Amino acid sequence: MSEKPHTVAIGAFIVGALLIAIVTVIFVLGSGFGRGEKIVMVFDGSVNGLNVGAPVAIRGVQVGQVTDINIILDADTLEIMMVVVADFQENRITRIGKRSDDLTEELIQRGLRAQLNTQSLLTGLLYIQMDFHPGSDIILSDIDTPYFQFPTIPTDLERLTKKLQDMDFSELAGQFESTVRSVNELVSGDDFKAIPGELAATLKSVTTLSNQLREQLAASVPKVDRLLDGAAVTVETTNAELPEISNGVKNNLDALNKAIVAFDSAMQNIDGLVAPESPTSYRLNQALKELALAARALQQLAKTLEEQPEALIRGRRGETE
Repeated sequence: MSEKPHTVAIGAFIVGALLIAIVTVIFVLGSGFGRGEKIVMVFDGSVNGLNVGAPVAIRGVQVGQVTDINIILDADTLEIMMVVVADFQENRITRIGKRSDDLTEELIQRGLRAQLNTQSLLTGLLYIQMDFHPGSDIILSDIDTPYFQFPTIPTDLERLTKKLQDMDFSELAGQFESTVRSVNELVSGDDFKAIPGELAATLKSVTTLSNQLREQLAASVPKVDRLLDGAAVTVETTNAELPEISNGVKNNLDALNKAIVAFDSAMQNIDGLVAPESPTSYRLNQALKELALAARALQQLAKTLEEQPEALIRGRRGETE
């Protein structure tokens, strides 16, 4: 009777262990564990707050998790490097398009970098954030690793700390001390002490000038008012006479148009008279020919009278004979 309960308990323990094993296998297979690609990232700064199992995300979407964190000391340069190994789950990224080749190198060339980021300000836990930083250099460490090395960039705080470390505070202190000394010399000089008196004199001159301008404006206002009144009267007179002027100009333009039309008609008539084939030209040509004949006859008469003056009484000699 006492062995039966022990047998039942052992059987129940075995069954429970099998169920746990089956559930674990289902969870591991369903979560994609073991199908990811290992990548390694090297950080120069502290990784305090980054633990194994911390997420690796691209713009906030988890695509992997940290699996190992190591430290490497370079004996030649005494440089300490923090090496983080992560399991990158490619099946967390849905690809579209016709290309099926590996795009990792091209994404890195376009600025995809890994950077430490804070999960929560309260806990101080870190995770690895991947995002594009165009223009950043591709810096890879010379380490012996079988995994693909992903380039990293320092955090904003690390960059600020690096700039502060590179600053020469002793030189800045010397420059600040020199500046303070120059200011003290300027303040204690006679020229600086004379500034209040000169400023008071300047203010007094400005006050006097303001009073003079006020008086001149007061004297000029009536003249300006009269000038404006005269201008207003001139404008009113112009507005009243402008219609009459406009009508006169319009009438003159009408008369000018009529004169132009009449002149054009006269020019056409003149063109008709002086045309080569017009009757007037023909008559003028005939008259000119008759005048030419008459002139030739007169010339002959004059020649005859010159040779035979008595021809007027007796007639020409050929005719009498």
